[in-house]
Amino acid sequence: MIKSDHRPLYLQVIDRIKEDIEKGHYEPGERLPSEFGLSKQLGVSRATLREALRMLEDESIIIRRHGVGTFVNSKPLFSSGIEELNSVTDMIKTSNMEPGTIFLSSTVQPASEDDCIRFNDLNLKEIIIIERVRTANGQPVVYCLDKLPKRLLPEYVSHKEESIFNQLESSGTSISYAHTQIEPIGFHDKVSEILDCEPETSLLTLKQMHFSLQETPVLYSINYFRADKFKFHVIRKRV
Repeated sequence: MIKSDHRPLYLQVIDRIKEDIEKGHYEPGERLPSEFGLSKQLGVSRATLREALRMLEDESIIIRRHGVGTFVNSKPLFSSGIEELNSVTDMIKTSNMEPGTIFLSSTVQPASEDDCIRFNDLNLKEIIIIERVRTANGQPVVYCLDKLPKRLLPEYVSHKEESIFNQLESSGTSISYAHTQIEPIGFHDKVSEILDCEPETSLLTLKQMHFSLQETPVLYSINYFRADKFKFHVIRKRV
């Protein structure tokens, strides 16, 4: 039962549910009681409860499955500053988990007109296209699609566990920075299935062009992160 204080009642409900989750009364993935049961348990109206649940959903504390119920959302396993240019391998290692790779395909294709424009090289001949799934302790968490000029990795071997960052550095190309575009998307017919996502699990897409120390575009990546496993943050400074 909520003990009323000076704050709006829905804020007190939010704090109470968060507290119950923190104390382990509700485990990640566990279904919450029905609206009727929870409102009765907390001693608030269903309208007040719905407002609290709406805000908890906005904070990704809970997740609603239409026609099924309301569930405690799993906490992200990985957190990284978006200003930090780390490979997926490094992010997983930082969380004390074992990184792994499932290679789906690796091909060399003639460079298209878009590839020549993207890599600012009208004489570009061949592109390596690599399709992989990155795992953490054996669980698929990121789908990766990478493109880079073949000349940068003439001896590329697809079954290497080493990150592409490291392979490029071993071949004499060091990555300095990346331009990144972030897009949240819902269910993806191909990727969501590969990453074992539930229908309501969203994805975070990072499209990145990586540049060398010489300001040359060298690696274009599209990474699909499970939004329930990864959290990115950024430090913004007043200028």
